[in-house]
Amino acid sequence: MTRIDDLPIRDELRGKSPYGAPQLDVPVRLNTNENPYPLPDALVARIAERVAEAARGLNRYPDRDAVELRTALAAYLAKTAGHAVTPEQVWAANGSNEIIQQLLQTFGGPGRRAIGFEPSYSMHALISRGTGTGWISGPRRDDFTIDLAAAVAEIAERRPEVVFVCSPNNPTGTAVSAETVVALYDAAQERGPALVVIDEAYGEFSHQPSLLPLIEGRPNLVLTRTMSKAFGAAGLRLGYLAADPAVVDAVQLVRLPYHLSAVTQATALAALEHTDTLLGYVEQLKTERDRVVRELTAIGYQVTASDANFVQFGVFADNRTAWEAILAHGVLVRDLSVPGRLRVSVGTPAENDAFLDAARAVFKEHTA
Repeated sequence: MTRIDDLPIRDELRGKSPYGAPQLDVPVRLNTNENPYPLPDALVARIAERVAEAARGLNRYPDRDAVELRTALAAYLAKTAGHAVTPEQVWAANGSNEIIQQLLQTFGGPGRRAIGFEPSYSMHALISRGTGTGWISGPRRDDFTIDLAAAVAEIAERRPEVVFVCSPNNPTGTAVSAETVVALYDAAQERGPALVVIDEAYGEFSHQPSLLPLIEGRPNLVLTRTMSKAFGAAGLRLGYLAADPAVVDAVQLVRLPYHLSAVTQATALAALEHTDTLLGYVEQLKTERDRVVRELTAIGYQVTASDANFVQFGVFADNRTAWEAILAHGVLVRDLSVPGRLRVSVGTPAENDAFLDAARAVFKEHTA
């Protein structure tokens, strides 16, 4: 039987594993940072209306520039992120991962390098490899914050063409200050222009304001977002960026023809009509996140301060056995190979109670 390594694949892909989290049939699944609340009935009905309207024109290609959607996204950012942007500054694609891919296709590639500060979102490194972009693993402190002096020195020495800053960071949940981002941006521009990408996939859950205003006057700074988390629309696959209009023009050099379907655009537009309701769910999740942090701390776990809809906790003697012990209680969390730590998504109050019961049960036997 033919194996992957028997095929003429690129050398940098050999021995690698595809991205993915276990999807096991257990009572409580808290491993993929999904919003646990289903879309409200009024929004489901509005989606059906918009999709039915779009379906009448499926014999034609969709708006390849997604002008109506980009206009609505710009209005949403202006309303919620503290900075007005124009539709020309916004671009949308099939999930924030496609946005990242387009950015790396445009600004990375063979002979170029990207840097991220790990542990962080693993898709930054994976998509870098997939686009032939060299990957540099940058430093973090023991508390999982970015070691700014070390990061600036690494940028100065390695001179990457793309810099990723994840805020709040996945899997740790830590937010990054505006001052840190500005310092990294300035360091990246010192020896020639480099793109700095702020990945704000979990930005709506953060205690701190959005970093969107930083794009003003910084043509090589990009902010990426998603509708998968705060909007409870992981199945939609809609991500977007905000940046200088020249960046939006640049990524269109690599976009596939008509990459956003008419159905996707219609569904996203319907969701944007219900932002107040959906952001109400975000507030509930933030309250539950803070409760989970308090209760894990009271049990005796070391908990990383979280600005996201997930919490990193430990310290475990062995990740795998701790993960299995929690799973034995019917709760699925995530092991992302951060030594001694696991990550749990914030669910409904009942789901969080089940997780906390499991965490209490395994604490004494499995913590270091």
